[in-house]
Amino acid sequence: MLYRLRQPLALAGVALGIGIATVAASASLEGMGKPNLEAHWGNSSEKSQRPAAPNRTDIPWFQTLVDEAPPGSVLKPPPGLYAGPVLVDKPLVIEGGGAVTIDGGGRGTVFVLEAKGATLRGLRLQGSGDSHDSDDACLNVRGDHNLIEGLDIADCLFGIDLKQSNDNTLVANRIRSKDRELGVRGDGLRLWYSNGNLIERNEVVDSRDMVAWYSNHNVYRGNIGKRSRYSIHFMFAKDNLVEGNSFYDNAVGVYLMYTERITVRNNIISHATGAAGMALGFKESSDSDIDNNEVIYCAVGVGSDLSPFEPGTTIRFKGNRFAYNGIAVRFTSELGGNVLTDNVFEGNLTDVVQAGRGKAVLNEWRSNYFADYQGFDRNGDGIGDTPHEQYSYADQIWMEQPAAQFFKTAPVLELLDFLERLAPFSLPEMQLRDAAPRFNKPIMATPS
Repeated sequence: MLYRLRQPLALAGVALGIGIATVAASASLEGMGKPNLEAHWGNSSEKSQRPAAPNRTDIPWFQTLVDEAPPGSVLKPPPGLYAGPVLVDKPLVIEGGGAVTIDGGGRGTVFVLEAKGATLRGLRLQGSGDSHDSDDACLNVRGDHNLIEGLDIADCLFGIDLKQSNDNTLVANRIRSKDRELGVRGDGLRLWYSNGNLIERNEVVDSRDMVAWYSNHNVYRGNIGKRSRYSIHFMFAKDNLVEGNSFYDNAVGVYLMYTERITVRNNIISHATGAAGMALGFKESSDSDIDNNEVIYCAVGVGSDLSPFEPGTTIRFKGNRFAYNGIAVRFTSELGGNVLTDNVFEGNLTDVVQAGRGKAVLNEWRSNYFADYQGFDRNGDGIGDTPHEQYSYADQIWMEQPAAQFFKTAPVLELLDFLERLAPFSLPEMQLRDAAPRFNKPIMATPS
């Protein structure tokens, strides 16, 4: 009977399902082509060409002040509005004091920093071009050991774009993209072949992504990301740390694609909703630690595909709280290798979805707290007397036929699921087994 119900439900939801799949695919694949090296300012491995003229002639050209400043000096421009584009190719300290604005006039990249050991502080950069082919940005960084602090970046396609730049510090910058549809905005903050950078206390709002391509040993700490697509998207990146960030109202929180040894800890990821909403995503990634994060009110808390990918590795989830999500954890591959310890699951519509039959035993569950645990703790040791096991009954319909997820909470499926649990007429499928679940909800450390 259960099998016969699957086909009409799946067919009824197929149109919606195709739409959802299309949105999800475009959200996950869009913008992942290899970046164009031949940008407006030339090949990233070659020296940038000095701009020949300002983009606006009605205001002073900031390049003139830069050219007059000796290397190693401190440049404090008079408050006011200046024209871009600007190229800084010598070590300078430029202090804007929050009162200096550089306007790119809606053409190309506003400011290029091609220096070592320079400081940009307290400037407002605005008005880049809108060409993705030339990576039009407010700030293009092509140097090492620079400090970029307190910039206000607005009306730019790309915000801060680091190309082959190492050991820079980006702190307390505010970044907004141009007012475009989500998929055609530029990235608020992009690292490309850039290692050892500190990204701290920045605010990226109404942008597309924070993204790290082929970039290792970077630290993202204390940042805020809102109303964008990916809060942080790692691709072919290793040994990065994501710590103490707050990500709200983005399509995806942190996405790990083809990565290794990423640590994600003490973050708050909330309201990643919509057809492709996901707090933490994994695609063929390995050997990472996900610790002490708050994952709240997301369509999917963890979405994992073929991860861990490298043989003999694990992905470790410890001390996280998954609360009020549609699906807390979804494993769409059958490789196993995920270890979940001391996590809290409460208020989720579904705690775990495991693709493939007989695959739940490949993942390891230890000492987690489940709000819907139905056992007892007679000896008072804080550990449930019986294992916590989750089985899918009628839920197997939408797990095997994704288009039918539209009907997930429909009364007919709820009734069918209730009847299945009373007197199963099909074989239920185990989704998880925690042999020693916590009976009492642990006090969680507050993410900072």
